[in-house]
Amino acid sequence: MSPDSLEALQKALQQAVLSGRPDPVLEHTTPSSRADRQTRLGVYLQAYRLRLEEVLQGDYPKLHAYIGDREFSALCGAYLERHPSRHYSVRWFGRNLPRLLGEQSPWSGLPQLAELARFEWTLGEVFDAPDAGLVTEQELMALAPEAWPDLRLRLHPSLRRLELEWNVVAIWQALERGEEPPEAARAGFPVSWVLWRRDLKNWFQSLPVEAAWALDRFAEGADFATVCEGLTEWIDPVHVPLRAASLLKEWVGMGLVSGIE
Repeated sequence: MSPDSLEALQKALQQAVLSGRPDPVLEHTTPSSRADRQTRLGVYLQAYRLRLEEVLQGDYPKLHAYIGDREFSALCGAYLERHPSRHYSVRWFGRNLPRLLGEQSPWSGLPQLAELARFEWTLGEVFDAPDAGLVTEQELMALAPEAWPDLRLRLHPSLRRLELEWNVVAIWQALERGEEPPEAARAGFPVSWVLWRRDLKNWFQSLPVEAAWALDRFAEGADFATVCEGLTEWIDPVHVPLRAASLLKEWVGMGLVSGIE
C-alpha cells in the first residue's frame, strides 16, 4: 500500500496502530539519528496497547492483583487480539473479558477467574447506572390491604443480579483489604447475589434461593399475588404472605426499590 494523500496516510497509520502491524506506513516513517523507522513507529503502536491495558487494569483491579502483572499483561494481549476496541468510549472496551476468560486456554482452566471478572465488571455497571428515588418503609406500610395483591415494584436502576459458583466475592474482599486471598473454592450449588448502589457506594449481598427467585420475578413485572403463589415451592402457604411482605420491607430498607405501582 502506498498512501498518496494525507487522508490516506492518516487512515493507514490508524490501521497500523489498531492492528499492531506497521508495514502499511513503515516506508513513510522518517528515521532519526537516535531511532530507526521501526522503533519510532513502534512507540505509537506500543502506546496504544499500553493505554488499553491500563483501561483493563482500571476495570479489573482485583483480577489484576490476583493473577499478577505478567499474567494480566498476557491476558490483555490475547483480549486485544480477539476483541479489539470498536467503541468510541473505552468505558465499554473490557466488557467481553469475562467471556474470554471462560473460553480461552489457559484461563478457561481456572473458572474462578471468569467469575471474578464478571463480579468486577458488574460492580462497574452498578456504579455507572442511573440514579432514582427510593421508596420508604412508611410508604410501603401505608398501602391499603386490598392493594397488595396487585402490587408491583420498580427496582433501582443500579440493581444487578449474579449467580456465582466460586468464592470470588471472598477473594475480592480480601484483595480489597490488601490481604492474601483465600484458596479458590467451588460451592456445591450457585449462590445468588444482588448488587446495587446507594449513597454513591456499591453494595452487594447474598440471597436465599426463595428471595432471589422473588426479586427476579418482581424485576420481570410480576405482582405480589403471583410472587406469593410461586413462593409456596419453598414456604408453607400459610406463611407465604408474611415472608413476602418481610422481603419487600427488607428490600426497601436496603434501597432496592424505587417505586410502587
